[in-house]
Amino acid sequence: MFTTVLMIEKPLVPSDVELVTTLHGDETTSFVVLMQPHGDQDRLLRALDDVALGELDEAVREGEEPSGKDAAERALAHSIEVLRAAGSEAVGQLVEKHPLDLLRSIVEQTGADEVIVLTRPHLVEEFFHRDWTSRARHKVGVPVLKLYAHTE
Repeated sequence: MFTTVLMIEKPLVPSDVELVTTLHGDETTSFVVLMQPHGDQDRLLRALDDVALGELDEAVREGEEPSGKDAAERALAHSIEVLRAAGSEAVGQLVEKHPLDLLRSIVEQTGADEVIVLTRPHLVEEFFHRDWTSRARHKVGVPVLKLYAHTE
């Protein structure tokens, strides 16, 4: 069985599920999903990313997006459910503090084969190599793959 730690920031949509569950062909997959709640502290960065990508409507709606622990718990539960429905084993937890330390710990505890960071583009953080993927590559001893999440 192939074990993947999947870091997400929004609920998985069907195309995301298909992407991550078919990466390794017919091999059985197991996922540990880590979901970090959106907070007000990163609202400005998300809006800047939207402007840089030419998505002005998204930048204006940043404050309307559900955020916080309750929204993250619902997104996590949904994501685990759809991964299981696709035939994979899946468990998960919210990331409340120290995401990269938690990631390293989960990789060590589960013997994970890889980490997938499924995210929307974060141009500002990526430019300065402060995004999860760039930082995770220096923290874990397994391959870290960055994929861009789809929207419905």
